[in-house]
Amino acid sequence: MVWRSLARRIPCPVVRHGTKRGPAMTMTCVILDIGGVLEITPETGWVQEWEQRLELPSGTVNRRLGDVWRAGGLGSISEREVHEQVAARLHLDAPQVEAFMADLWTEYLGTPNDELIACVRDLRGRCRLGILSNSFVGARERETSLYHFDELVEQIVYSHETGIGKPDPRAFEAACAGLGVRPEDCLFIDDVAVNIEAARAVGMKGHLFQDNVRTIARIARHVNTAVLM
Repeated sequence: MVWRSLARRIPCPVVRHGTKRGPAMTMTCVILDIGGVLEITPETGWVQEWEQRLELPSGTVNRRLGDVWRAGGLGSISEREVHEQVAARLHLDAPQVEAFMADLWTEYLGTPNDELIACVRDLRGRCRLGILSNSFVGARERETSLYHFDELVEQIVYSHETGIGKPDPRAFEAACAGLGVRPEDCLFIDDVAVNIEAARAVGMKGHLFQDNVRTIARIARHVNTAVLM
């Protein structure tokens, strides 16, 4: 995803006071994806660079490691085992494996979407907040260290910890259950259309992330409408 500078800014939602303010604040919920939403994660071309370096045909890395990527995403393999499989399948020595994985994490972690993160931070105490991420083994430690998402929201559901990834309906149900909210009270934000469709199928409201302007405006409508109900 190519990140574009925003032409204008919309302030984070300000919760309006209403007669049912207490209950609405308790139940209203916003759940967000990480990669491509809270993190800006354009492709860096690292896989292609490694294929050129190793003189491998295009597509070889993902063909050889596809099942490793899937296993890492569902937590059925450890970080150590990922390293071992990378070494064995690409014929890399230990320093090369470390460099390969460092390149993977550079793209995976991207840079923080500071404007949206600030918006979510402003919502704390006004509605329930969660994260639902299709992740990779080792993501929690790195994202906590870099971005402190554990301080931003009340709950983070990582696919590599639950063994369930989006668009599986159980992933959305687990995110709602963990926050003690009904799906219909939740706005889910993701940059992948099929995940938005899956969230809507379980009763959640969905917003396809394209930029901060529209996303922050959608959050404002969701939070303020719920408070005034």
